[in-house]
Amino acid sequence: MAASKSGERKTQILNTLAEMLEHPKGERITTAALAARLQVSEAALYRHFASKAQMFEGLIEFIENSIFGLMNVIAETETSGVVQTRKAIVMLLSFSERNRGMTRVLIGDALVSEDDRLQERMNQFFDRIEASLRQCLRTALALNELPPTDDIHARANLILHFVLGRWHRYAKNAWKKPPTEYLDTQMRILLA
Repeated sequence: MAASKSGERKTQILNTLAEMLEHPKGERITTAALAARLQVSEAALYRHFASKAQMFEGLIEFIENSIFGLMNVIAETETSGVVQTRKAIVMLLSFSERNRGMTRVLIGDALVSEDDRLQERMNQFFDRIEASLRQCLRTALALNELPPTDDIHARANLILHFVLGRWHRYAKNAWKKPPTEYLDTQMRILLA
C-alpha cells in the first residue's frame, strides 16, 4: 500500500510541476514554490525525488514513453510511409496542444537554468524523433510514395524543425495559436 501511495504522490508532484510550467509568468519554478502549491514541505518532495533535476527527468520520461509509444503504434498499424509520417506529425503537434507544460520542456524553456544533462537528454530525444521520421520516409520511398531521388534525411530534418517551430510558437504566444493551425495545408507542402 505504501508503494502505491508513493507512486501516487510522485505522479501528483509531476502533474503539479507540469501545471506550473503552463503558467510560468517568466520566473523559474523553485522547489519551494512547488512544495507550497502541493501544500507540503520541500523535504516531502525530496522523499520522492533526489533533486529537482530528477523531477524534470520524470517529465521527460513521460514525454518519451508517450511519444515513442504512439510512434510505435503508428508504425505497426499503418503500411503507407506517407500516412505514417502524416500521423506522426499530427501526434507530435497534438501532444503539445494537450500538454502545455510539457511543451515548455520540449522547447527547452523549462530546462534553461537546470542541469545540462536534461537538455542533453532532450537532444537525444530529438535525434530519436528524427530517426523515427526517417524510418517512416524510408517506408514511403520503398513504396514509391516519394520520388526515388528524395533525400529522406533532409526531409526528416525539415519535418522535425517544422514541429519544433510549431511547439515554440505555441508556447511563446501564450497558447493562443495552436500548433495544428493550418496543418493540412502545411503537410501537403512537407510531404509533396
